Amino acid sequence: MAKKRSSGVAGKLLWALALLLMLSAAVYQRATGPTYPMRGAFNAGGVEHTYRLIRSDLSIQTNAAARAVIPDPGDGAAGTLFWKRYRTADEFAALPMTSETEDGERVLVGLVPAQPAAGKVEYYIELFTPEGTTIEIPVAEHVVMRFKDDVPSTILVPHIFMMFFSVLIGIRAGLGALFAPQGIRQMAWTALIGVTLGGMVLGPIVQKYAFGEYWTGFPNGGDWTDNKVLVLWLAWVVACAVIGLKPKKKEGVSRAVVLVASIVMSAAYVIPHSMGGSELDYSQVDAGVDPAKAIETGRQ
Repeated sequence: MAKKRSSGVAGKLLWALALLLMLSAAVYQRATGPTYPMRGAFNAGGVEHTYRLIRSDLSIQTNAAARAVIPDPGDGAAGTLFWKRYRTADEFAALPMTSETEDGERVLVGLVPAQPAAGKVEYYIELFTPEGTTIEIPVAEHVVMRFKDDVPSTILVPHIFMMFFSVLIGIRAGLGALFAPQGIRQMAWTALIGVTLGGMVLGPIVQKYAFGEYWTGFPNGGDWTDNKVLVLWLAWVVACAVIGLKPKKKEGVSRAVVLVASIVMSAAYVIPHSMGGSELDYSQVDAGVDPAKAIETGRQ
């Protein structure tokens, strides 16, 4: 009885640790790579103002201009947004920003012109402060924003849910393989099913809606996100093929392959989301190629 109670406590602790690691992976994915907002701050009139400039967002669609927003530091302030198509020899074009009220706060808004799917725009802002100084935002590097076609929430939400659900189950299976092997076979198969549905079925559908192609990883392209999903899916395919559906007399090998698959999954999530993703080649567009056929992958 005491042993059973101890096993139950250990299982709960492992689930709690798996949940913590999964949430850490979610935060890491949100905070790294080329899609998370660029955050920073500037000082005007002795007051520090923080900003959040989007680089990829559900609001950035191919049929509308995208909003670049910074705080309005006060009367007399003015902003100019400078933008150009990414990886081109274009000169930066200047667009005046307008002062608006957003969520009860005064902000300066610049509208980045709409681009075809996978089109990227490089931009920065020059802020003229009430004190008469000019501040470049951001200071260290320009912002690169990518446009995409709309992805229905009925596809996107299940995709995201299934991927992180699979991470939770996969990590828990790996922890179980190390410390408490009861139930790891069911967890491994659940992780495989989750990755299959979320990554290999819904993932390509999301990609098709957003950028016009179902698959841009190996062998069709160099999209790191597609490739890492393929690798972690194959890791669980191999693990489940080895462990089978029924317990074995010696479970050492089963525990080892489940642990390896869990490690592969965790390592895949260290790679930032959308690295080497779909990107419009403007040189082809300028040569007359249909933008839908001028999208490449693997560029950094």
